[in-house]
Amino acid sequence: MIFVLAGTQDGREIAKLLLENGYDVAASVVSRYGGELLAHACGQKCLINDKPLDEQALQEYMQEHAVRVLVDASHPYAVNASHNAMTACSALAVPYIRYERDLTELDYENITVVHSYEEAAEAASKLGQRIFLTTGSRNLDKFVHSPHLQDAELTARVLPTAEVIALCESLGLDAGHIAALQGPFSKELNKELFRRYAAQVIITKNSGSIGGTDTKLAAAKELGLPIVLIDRPQMNYPCIGHHYEDILSFVQTHFSAK
Repeated sequence: MIFVLAGTQDGREIAKLLLENGYDVAASVVSRYGGELLAHACGQKCLINDKPLDEQALQEYMQEHAVRVLVDASHPYAVNASHNAMTACSALAVPYIRYERDLTELDYENITVVHSYEEAAEAASKLGQRIFLTTGSRNLDKFVHSPHLQDAELTARVLPTAEVIALCESLGLDAGHIAALQGPFSKELNKELFRRYAAQVIITKNSGSIGGTDTKLAAAKELGLPIVLIDRPQMNYPCIGHHYEDILSFVQTHFSAK
């Protein structure tokens, strides 16, 4: 069994590729919605886990399902997931490979690069009062509760699920400040959203082109809007692949398809 941490489009594509090459695949996602996307991409052939797995639970899952290779295609900013995966693989002597997206080229001079959500909140507070967040819902509280943003007007672009919208509302965002949409987003759609919500500052991550960073940067650049970009966490991965074919080759070196 190959286990894929698949909370991204990359992860879904990798799981599908491995299935198409005859491997047994289990994949983990972080939400019911993620599970639905994975099931749609891979059908019934993929064993899907949508329950949170800490380090111990991950080890138990891997042992229960006789996992022989782990592919970490979790989100580039999911530090805990990657750390737990590397630790579990080390403890069980299971080969590990990280799929790492390419970075988006930062060819815009009006970008402030920071290294945490807290730094992003402080930097944005100095650039404008109406702040458009494109960092998802999982760390939204860090902006809402930031002492630097108590007088700011925050708009969050998030997934259009009941769970996520309820979270936004629980943090005090009203309907006029929740842009609930499913990507991908073109440059023109980003521009329209930034205009619609009268954004003065954009906060985003460097999630690569598949994460929509390139179109967000292009839209902000054309509108002359400053961007606060949260840089990717730096981790020491034991093995990295930058292309789907790298992942398939790694798997093939450890066992043949049945």
